[in-house]
Amino acid sequence: MKFRDFIKEKLILILGIILALISVEILLLVYNISILIRIYVFIIVIFMMVLAILIEYKRKKDFYNQLMKNMDDLKEKYLISEIIKTPNFIEGKILKEILQDTGKSMLENVNYYKNIQEDYKEYIELWIHEVKIPIAASKLIIENNKNEVTKSIDEELDKVENYTEQALYYARSNAVEKDYIINKANLKEIVNNAILKNKTTLRNKKVTLELKDLKPEEVYTDSKWAIFIINQIIQNAIKYSKNDDRKIEILSKEKNDKVILYIKDNGIGIKKGEITRVFERGFTGENGRIIGQKSTGIGLYLCKKLCDKLGLGIELNSEKDKGTEVRIIFPKSSYINLK
Repeated sequence: MKFRDFIKEKLILILGIILALISVEILLLVYNISILIRIYVFIIVIFMMVLAILIEYKRKKDFYNQLMKNMDDLKEKYLISEIIKTPNFIEGKILKEILQDTGKSMLENVNYYKNIQEDYKEYIELWIHEVKIPIAASKLIIENNKNEVTKSIDEELDKVENYTEQALYYARSNAVEKDYIINKANLKEIVNNAILKNKTTLRNKKVTLELKDLKPEEVYTDSKWAIFIINQIIQNAIKYSKNDDRKIEILSKEKNDKVILYIKDNGIGIKKGEITRVFERGFTGENGRIIGQKSTGIGLYLCKKLCDKLGLGIELNSEKDKGTEVRIIFPKSSYINLK
């Protein structure tokens, strides 16, 4: 708060006091009052005016400077009314009341839309669980009536099942902490479960799967969420594989207090300029626009988001026309720094 700006705001008051003081001086002159009394009255009035202005300026300057500092330091700006002290001047008190009412109104609106979002999330979860029943029933019918047509239908049903599962995890991704349990898990079992989810597609696409040095390493994670993450990566490897000599290699290595899971493929790869964007929501890149390989750009985005929530690391390297390598870094310690 600058003194010059404050004085501008008080300019009318100052001019009014000066005009009133001149009027008083003229009146005293008419009554032939001693010059010493007139000078004394003039000095006293000017002194009291300056003193009052300086005291008011200091009070307001201290308050507004502190207010701005708190605003800069505060991450949740809407909580400003809760941390500022009640000022000792009327405008400040009014401002604080307005901020409190505004903050209260905003929190009510946030809670309203939060409840709407929660209701929608619950509906999505319920719908997904319901739709899984006819999918499972269809797969059972196919299992009992195997032929080339039903095999193709089974593969398409796998895609439908994947998309519904993806929608479920996307709906839960903003509140992972309510749905996961971090405990000791067997990495080999997690990988095998993810592979089983893709067994039909792997077989139909004639993908060679190589498991190298995949020890039953014990890692700390939530098995259900880890299976989903690995499943998404395997599906990407299948989706963007070449038409011939399809191969996926999975192995793990221990490094210090971590276990690194490598998932490599020899597919079409990703061009250099797009690698840094693959974890962005909705980013599909050149590969996502290939005819017959339409992509939503959600899979890797979800993988990154869930890894961050679970305290896992995820990295990706790729070279166009040579393949892609994804690394998932699991902690071996029970201490996980969740974000």
